[in-house]
Amino acid sequence: MSKNIPTTIPRDQHCISREQIDTDTLKVLNRLHRHGYKAYLVGGSVRDLLLNRQPKDFDIGTDATPNQIRKLFRNSFLVGRRFRLAHIRFAGNKIIEVATFRRHPHDNELPEDPDDHFHFVQNVFGSPAEDATRRDFTINALFYNIADFSVIDYLGGMEDLQNKRLRVIGDPQVRFVEDPVRMLRAIEFSARLDFTIEADIYTAIADHKKLLATAAPARVREEIMELFRHKISGAVLKQCRELGMLPHLLAGYPGTDESIELLAKIDQRTAAGIPIEESFAIAALYLRLFMDSCTQSDSINISAAMLQANEIIIPHCRYFSIASGIRHQARELLIGCFRLARGRGFRAEKRFLQHPLTPKALELFTIWSQVRPDLIDLAENWANAIKTAESDTKRPHHPRKRRRKRSSR
Repeated sequence: MSKNIPTTIPRDQHCISREQIDTDTLKVLNRLHRHGYKAYLVGGSVRDLLLNRQPKDFDIGTDATPNQIRKLFRNSFLVGRRFRLAHIRFAGNKIIEVATFRRHPHDNELPEDPDDHFHFVQNVFGSPAEDATRRDFTINALFYNIADFSVIDYLGGMEDLQNKRLRVIGDPQVRFVEDPVRMLRAIEFSARLDFTIEADIYTAIADHKKLLATAAPARVREEIMELFRHKISGAVLKQCRELGMLPHLLAGYPGTDESIELLAKIDQRTAAGIPIEESFAIAALYLRLFMDSCTQSDSINISAAMLQANEIIIPHCRYFSIASGIRHQARELLIGCFRLARGRGFRAEKRFLQHPLTPKALELFTIWSQVRPDLIDLAENWANAIKTAESDTKRPHHPRKRRRKRSSR
């Protein structure tokens, strides 16, 4: 398929309706269109709408430059150093991102150092066709045109959607070196959408999986949390382990069968409507490793368990620049699980039962007991003890009335 002659799918031949699109996004699209600019819904939102899924957010592509967008929308501001994006703010701190179409820079626009070429991005504006070729997978390179409500397909993404097939735009051997995180995203989209992965993707992953260790930690951290939010952390990390990606993605992470099973059960918890917090996700990732380190000694106490917890999660938190508050909560959840696992009757049990993080630790411990059935009875015992402690706390307290001293005369 030619990059410059797209396939246009008219409104009556696709399932996207404006009623499915966020109203503020429609306002931005329509204003750009009224002022003579191209205004497309782009990326994952088009893919999800075509799959009858609700998009997480809506991104817009246009041929208007960032400065033209800023003049058109008083509620906008520009972000980014190397490539300027417009963020348009609406009520409730809602942000709609508008990007000018981009293209790959020409050879004479690249830095002098060849090692910087793959990671170089600058303000190089391009056409919609050129913008499509920059994207990672064909299913993410579909555009919805507000001018006539058609879907524009430059690279065969519609056919890949229909065939439930994941295909890289360009040569995976090149595109994965440009951005190693695309390897993880390939596994993620396959799990999220139940799509098959092209053989050349697996070959490129085998050849370049070590490059995951060179990816920007902030991006890897966000992608890992996306796995938890989309309820696929267990499935994706299991496949990453099978493909040999896990040691390069999360250095030092064991990825045992029990750890993967625990993550799958955490995904079920999220699917039931319980939001996932990063501290809970970190504690779940490292719970098996932590519990094993604690059971190596029968005489381990709380202080020693804290040292073990720190030793296990601090490298992860430092590498990914995770805030101390999140790290502290993750550590407290691990310590809570240690105290729950060693049983009842230890010192300071009453204070532990009333600790604000104890119910959350019990929740994690209860899920862990589904992986380790020998802990089920203990988890139920603790659950009853916590309920009793909560009832005692809520029970109204009636102080005794002081008896007045009779005055002697």
